[in-house]
Amino acid sequence: MVYYNPKEWFSFIFKINKAETLRELFPLMLAVGAYSGVVTYLIIDFWHLPETSILRKVIFIHQTIGFVFSLLLAFRINSAYDRWWEGRKIWGSLVNNSRNLAIKLKHLIGENDLAFFNYAIPRYSRVLRDHLRDEYVPEDQSFITIDATKHVPNQVASEMIKNIYRLNKEGVINPEQLFSITAEITSFTDICGACERIKKTPIPFSYNVFIKKFIFTYIMTLPFTWAFDLKYFIIPVIAFVLFVFASIELLAEEIEDPFGRDANDLPLDSICDNIQKHIGELIG
Repeated sequence: MVYYNPKEWFSFIFKINKAETLRELFPLMLAVGAYSGVVTYLIIDFWHLPETSILRKVIFIHQTIGFVFSLLLAFRINSAYDRWWEGRKIWGSLVNNSRNLAIKLKHLIGENDLAFFNYAIPRYSRVLRDHLRDEYVPEDQSFITIDATKHVPNQVASEMIKNIYRLNKEGVINPEQLFSITAEITSFTDICGACERIKKTPIPFSYNVFIKKFIFTYIMTLPFTWAFDLKYFIIPVIAFVLFVFASIELLAEEIEDPFGRDANDLPLDSICDNIQKHIGELIG
């Protein structure tokens, strides 16, 4: 994730970072600019079409659908941002529940048992992060033995619940105390399920494809409507219009799956480090 000071807006105008879509779109912008130049040459200098040509009337179609197009793109970026923000709220809940569980266990169980939870609670955040990225990073298995071929977050959560129930049977945790920590224990699996829902339910395929086709058709027909007024100045104008529309789509694609390693994805590594740090401070 890119960290920045939102008050330093002037520097954003002249600074290009790896999160900018300009790098990815620049070859396509050149191609569309060249296409616009060819269309303008054919209409103005080769065919010498009059300004009263039927092609000029196409501009009314663009004006009619332009407003609807802008609403469609706004809905697209908003729906992607909703997924990004929901993911952030879910991981915020994981941070809070991890702290709450650690605080309660600190005053309920002995140091030998605390060592297990000092390892297991932060470990759950890390395996969940890797699970959402379709990865597995081996770690010390002295406390928990992991089978990488199975659902790893479930294994860590299961070990934590098993140890809680063991302490309850041994009388270390009484039923009332067990009830008080049940919400935090069960929340780990709930959080995992919520993250999987975001990751495994992408934007509907037909909707995604329609927007791309609409952008392509809209851009490729613009030279026929603006050639009479802009002449060859249409080349940079069409390239810029493509940059604006395509950038919205690219940004939406990037943030609709917020658990990866893209520049605008959630800072999961930082969140996991904070959980490790805070749990260590509480019960380490």
